[in-house]
Amino acid sequence: MLKKFLKPITLTNQVSLAIFLLRLGFAGLLATHGYDKLQSFLAGDHDFPDPLNVSPVVSHGLTVFAEFFCSLLLIMGLFTRLASAVLIICMLVIAFIVHGADPLGDKEQALLYFIGFLVIFLTGPGKYSLDARFYK
Repeated sequence: MLKKFLKPITLTNQVSLAIFLLRLGFAGLLATHGYDKLQSFLAGDHDFPDPLNVSPVVSHGLTVFAEFFCSLLLIMGLFTRLASAVLIICMLVIAFIVHGADPLGDKEQALLYFIGFLVIFLTGPGKYSLDARFYK
């Protein structure tokens, strides 16, 4: 029993389930942040940081696209690598530009999301995804 537990596993149902849970957990949690930003965007409240100097409205819209819509794509496992790449970029901007001068504690959440989305990008969507269904 212990030997089976310690043995490394290949891309099996367990690994695909783990990838699915990782996608669901990280994207589901981030989507809640994105939903709040979507609500404020639709209400016309664009008092938003502009770290890339493209205007607060554009920055707000790009963040909503990444945090809400790309998170929904990840939950479904659709365009997984593309959506996770967008989220990786978003988290790097938040960590190193928005919070660039701040202490590590202020960057921590963005860095944790970055690591999760990087793992999803590297592993792909797994077996339990729309990508696996459409792109066999």
